[in-house]
Amino acid sequence: MSQVTFQGNPVSVSGTFPAAGQQAPEFTLCAADLTDLTSENLKGKKVVLNIFPSVDTPVCAASVKAFNEKAASKENTVILCISADLPFATGRFCAAEGIEGVQMASFFRNTEFAEAYGVNLNEGALKGLATRAVVCLNEEGLVVHAERVAEITEEPNYDEALAAL
Repeated sequence: MSQVTFQGNPVSVSGTFPAAGQQAPEFTLCAADLTDLTSENLKGKKVVLNIFPSVDTPVCAASVKAFNEKAASKENTVILCISADLPFATGRFCAAEGIEGVQMASFFRNTEFAEAYGVNLNEGALKGLATRAVVCLNEEGLVVHAERVAEITEEPNYDEALAAL
């Protein structure tokens, strides 16, 4: 078990966070259209997993906007923004903000995702959500960059993530 902080207070995180060079854990998430989106669907593409607690918070919204602006035009790359938010909420957010370059996905049906990726917040006010992290995968599904942000209320290092692609 590891820790991050939320507003300066320690919070435990469970699961195994993937490291660069490892094969990424397989996953099934709920896509915006309520269909299953699997890691198998993304084989052959570079993938950025932008994982966060909820799009209804300023920092999470900022990360979706930043990846939409900075990475959406990268060739053969999928930016997958992942939270426990329902697809209805993320759809409203994307429509209101004009976000079209990223895909939204939810682990509300498959809570094992947070444990498999070592981002499961298992205590505190955000229990049941995911901590903030970015995991970048190459076309073979190998992790080429992994950052679990130490303080949940801070943004990830976008430039490092994108440079790894």
